[in-house]
Amino acid sequence: MKGIKISSHKNLSENTFTIYNKPKYIYIPLIVGTDTDLTVLVKKDDYVCKGEMVARSKGKFSIPLHASVSGTVIGFEDKLYHNGTMIKSIVIENDFKERIEEKQNNVNTISSYSKEEFLETLKNAGILGMGGAGFPTYIKYETNGPIKTLVINAVECEPYITADDSLGVQKAGEILETIDAILEIFHIEKAIIAVKKNHKKLIHAFQKNIGTYVKIELKMVPDRYPMGWERLLVETVTGKTYQNLPIEVGVVVNNVSTIYAIYEALKYHKPLIERIVTITGDMIKHPTNVLVKVGTSIHEVIEFIGGMKRNKDIICIAGGPMMGVTLPNDEVIVTADMNALVVLKQQEEEIEHTCMRCGKCVQVCPAQIEPVLIKDAYQEKEALKTLNVNRCCECGLCSYICPAKIKVREYVRKAKETLRKDDPNERLS
Repeated sequence: MKGIKISSHKNLSENTFTIYNKPKYIYIPLIVGTDTDLTVLVKKDDYVCKGEMVARSKGKFSIPLHASVSGTVIGFEDKLYHNGTMIKSIVIENDFKERIEEKQNNVNTISSYSKEEFLETLKNAGILGMGGAGFPTYIKYETNGPIKTLVINAVECEPYITADDSLGVQKAGEILETIDAILEIFHIEKAIIAVKKNHKKLIHAFQKNIGTYVKIELKMVPDRYPMGWERLLVETVTGKTYQNLPIEVGVVVNNVSTIYAIYEALKYHKPLIERIVTITGDMIKHPTNVLVKVGTSIHEVIEFIGGMKRNKDIICIAGGPMMGVTLPNDEVIVTADMNALVVLKQQEEEIEHTCMRCGKCVQVCPAQIEPVLIKDAYQEKEALKTLNVNRCCECGLCSYICPAKIKVREYVRKAKETLRKDDPNERLS
């Protein structure tokens, strides 16, 4: 069986939930995925309404960014983004009035949308992958081929993170309604909700609400990492494998939080302006899941939930400890594709030793590539072309398992950069 069992640490934040919706300032980083070439639609001193479009990406997969509060644009600042870089951001001073441009009537039956209306709604609402990928969701449904199976990823396999679990327990009914609507709109044969078998409360929430949704199946998957990786998940729950994208075998995969964002877009015409973020780790006094407005400073949220146990000799990680990015501090801004901040006690730097050629990184690799060979050739483009670097999902198991304490994943990331230098459009996983 692919993947391995690792410590989850989810007990720190599971079954917790609070709301923080009163930030004085909102910061909208001008980035979508890796695209920073955005058209800015506002200027200093402009008044914006909640949900108003403030920028749009210019790339092939155009997606808008929206104001999550009403208030005044007071300028632009460089703010910390979850990939560890500083990104120019729109600064909005919150007037706490929650004004919207125009009230639209709620939609009673969300399955009444046509395919074209569905795609346009998702596009205008800025719905994207909320499990960390940040890929525009409408693109997955914009296909000429038939969609046979919709897979809902509720696995949340990274240690510490419980944001999806928290949302699923609370909103199982709405999530099931949305899945059923998508099946009807696109004439999809069936849907599979994938949940780890030890997520008992989430399983119960879905089972309690699944009722007469005869085309929706709840499937329990092993508690092994990285079961939430799209390729491994599709193979596990459908038995199908593919070369590049799941649609090649008639499958579309959506994260459970993304499905709920689709619900709000279809039902209330609400753009993606808030999300649940897990704030956890042994240096957080009261780890919890927090519903926050997109653009909120995590530092402000941490203070709201009780602060850190101490603010030195710590490490802040955006996302989980396996696939996340280490940040210089907790001043990172919440974006739609950021699901967690983990704050841990700083450990002594482990000393790297010479590779033993034990092959453990190859044995545990869910992508079935050879991380050690990629490490050895990370600067040699011709050699890398034969090593399937693009299949790496950066799960971090190679570094986790390495007895020589080599940061193998970092070498694989550098290898990807080597391939990107001459061809920035080369597709990498």
